[in-house]
Amino acid sequence: MELLQLNVVVLSALAMLTCSPWQAFSQKTHLSVGMTLVRNASALGALCLDGSLPAYHLHRGFGAGAKNWLLQFEGGGWCNDIKSCLERANTRRGSTRYMTKFEVFSGILSNNASLNPDFYNWNRVKLRYCDGASFAGDGKFDNGTSLLYFRGQRIWEAIVLDLLPKGLGRAHKALLSGCSAGGLASFLHCDNFTRYLPTNTTVKCLSDAGYFLDETDISLNRPMRSLYKEIVSLQGVEQNLDKNCTTHLKLPELCFFPQYALRFIQTPFFVLNSAYDVFQFHHGLVPPSADPHGHWNRCKLNPAACDANQTAILQDFRHDMIVTLNYSFTQNSRRDGMFINSCFAHCQSESQDTWFAVDSPTVHNKTIAEAVGDWYFGRKITKEIDCAYPCDTTCHNLIP
Repeated sequence: MELLQLNVVVLSALAMLTCSPWQAFSQKTHLSVGMTLVRNASALGALCLDGSLPAYHLHRGFGAGAKNWLLQFEGGGWCNDIKSCLERANTRRGSTRYMTKFEVFSGILSNNASLNPDFYNWNRVKLRYCDGASFAGDGKFDNGTSLLYFRGQRIWEAIVLDLLPKGLGRAHKALLSGCSAGGLASFLHCDNFTRYLPTNTTVKCLSDAGYFLDETDISLNRPMRSLYKEIVSLQGVEQNLDKNCTTHLKLPELCFFPQYALRFIQTPFFVLNSAYDVFQFHHGLVPPSADPHGHWNRCKLNPAACDANQTAILQDFRHDMIVTLNYSFTQNSRRDGMFINSCFAHCQSESQDTWFAVDSPTVHNKTIAEAVGDWYFGRKITKEIDCAYPCDTTCHNLIP
């Protein structure tokens, strides 16, 4: 897994935590799904950073789930300047030429009822990420020597248009999801997704580890706001942000933050996040630039090694996350949901051990899979907020 410094700005989601899954889950049952290139994407100008065709992985649903669809945005950080985008264009984060041609589907993408009880038989799609702006940019850089395509918005549209005649256009139920930068994409495209589908389709959205906060770091700078401002400017994102949000807040980069965008989203939404998200802890709250002497190094590697002041700062971060979520969500409504645990993690829906397993993290004795299912199908009000670290004893299988 990659986690590069913000000045390089190529984040790889810390998915695929590997610990004990259900006993029924073994290497032999891994589901590997082949890549589909969007062949007509070039006609739409929908190209990866390097000009290659965008892609997705589709595993067909069956039985009662044959007309239901789950679309999962892949995560992987952002690029905020020409240098970082040129570097990214020569990796799997900016080109389908370098991507694996098969992806393992686990967690929320699993086709095993014992591992994914509510969505196992749906049509499940993983949208590959190759634009560096959470599928939201629309521009191009060409100085005669180097060429970069900032076409995330068109990639999103091209993939949806490719899927509509394959059954998405007749969906009975649909869930738009994503992890990390892909979780941010869920916020950005949620309402737009509903416009492609029949009016009688049940459409909801989920973000996993995509609730990036507009916070000051320990040196009182705002590294995430600076980063997002550069991304929005470089990649032509502003034109694709929610118009009500940009009109209300004036600064377009703020509408790239979920805490500001969420209040304008009309579609039912579920936020899955760690209150001590590892990426935000390491790169937003305590980026290397704010800790040049490494006073936080031991704390970053092991939360138990944090001193009283460091722990207090982490608790303040958790507090701010919960306050902003409570501002956007009505507590006694089934429309929206959340699962905010106190594990030091980043991305929990695609890893089987964190999604639904014998030793998965729980809040109020409920796993993430159970919480998401209860919310989506309206079985219960689902606003699960964990107690503050270090009280949760179910996080033992996670890696800080």
